[in-house]
Amino acid sequence: MTLYEHKPHPQIESRKKRAPRVKAPKEGAVAHFNAYLGEKITQGVGTMWCAYAFAILACISLPEAIHAGKSALIAWIAQTFLQLVLLSIIMVGQKVEGAAADVRADDTYKDAEAILHEAIEIQKHLEAQDAVLQKLIAAYPTEPKS
Repeated sequence: MTLYEHKPHPQIESRKKRAPRVKAPKEGAVAHFNAYLGEKITQGVGTMWCAYAFAILACISLPEAIHAGKSALIAWIAQTFLQLVLLSIIMVGQKVEGAAADVRADDTYKDAEAILHEAIEIQKHLEAQDAVLQKLIAAYPTEPKS
């Protein structure tokens, strides 16, 4: 007779069979190609070097925008400079934030794995205590009270 029967959560076995996902799965050749191409373009455009190149490219048309007047200059700032340059800068910021989020997610996964390990160790400790209690109960049976 045992005092407690441990029933592990199904997630424990599922977790042992697979590692955490780093990227979303790609299904099919077209989806794989699109994901690959999108990732490569994003890696290229999402750099400060690309932002510098876009800034230089945008500045080529700046003298013409200045000579065309105030409304043309405002349009140049909004439609050319901000859109071209800020796109890359925002992507760099997203990449930095994404990397930090990946580290936090990995740390959380490792923390959860450590907690699971500790819970299993506690379960083993309790089972050992149950065994000792069972021996004590068997060695010193209680007499029925009349």
